[in-house]
Amino acid sequence: MLPIAHSELIQIFRNRAVLIASLFMPAAASAFFVHYRDTFERIGSLGYIAAVIAFTIGAFSLYATTVTTLAARRQDLFLKRLRSTAAGDASILSGQMLPVSAISLVQVSVILVVFAVISERPADIALLVVAILASFVMMLALGMATAGVTRSPEHAQVTTLPLSLGIIAVVNWVAITGTESLTLLKRLLPGGAATELVVNAWDGGVALTDSLFLLAPTLAWVVVAVALAANMFRWEPRR
Repeated sequence: MLPIAHSELIQIFRNRAVLIASLFMPAAASAFFVHYRDTFERIGSLGYIAAVIAFTIGAFSLYATTVTTLAARRQDLFLKRLRSTAAGDASILSGQMLPVSAISLVQVSVILVVFAVISERPADIALLVVAILASFVMMLALGMATAGVTRSPEHAQVTTLPLSLGIIAVVNWVAITGTESLTLLKRLLPGGAATELVVNAWDGGVALTDSLFLLAPTLAWVVVAVALAANMFRWEPRR
């Protein structure tokens, strides 16, 4: 797994388009929210800003890069060649996804630490970590599922937009308006419960048992995403 991950890491840093579109731009967008935190805090709260940062990186740095990477490696038959080696399927996919997952986690960690230093630290760091990890696992699995219907890395620019923009819209809707109305709908949408969990973890004021309850729909989406990935992912080019 580690040799595959090392090779993939080199490829990521050699691909300027991936670096700019999927890594630098989400980081820049997150930095924008941090810089204008006072304005966005008036719109929602500090937890709202934290949720937007986490899901911007999750949707674009992690999800979109996962789809582009897997589509590219499948198109050039690299995945097919790897399956002819002693490496198992799980090892191959883990090696492919380890670099982008690590980069995304480093991004969100650094930006949120800076945000906490210049604004206010989260009320429950452990809960915040759990919420972000669950969200990132969901985005990673959804990326694998989307890669199954993506013919090429160029096509990924189209196939990733609905989910990426949809989740960002859900995050803004839930974080700004709260879940006092349309509670069930907001919590069942992908990213909805996780957004509320991030907001609660940062802002505080909510009982731990109530917040942990929000893990249920988040983990349910993880299960759904993994099931979709298992059924939709393809190792060879789509015709």
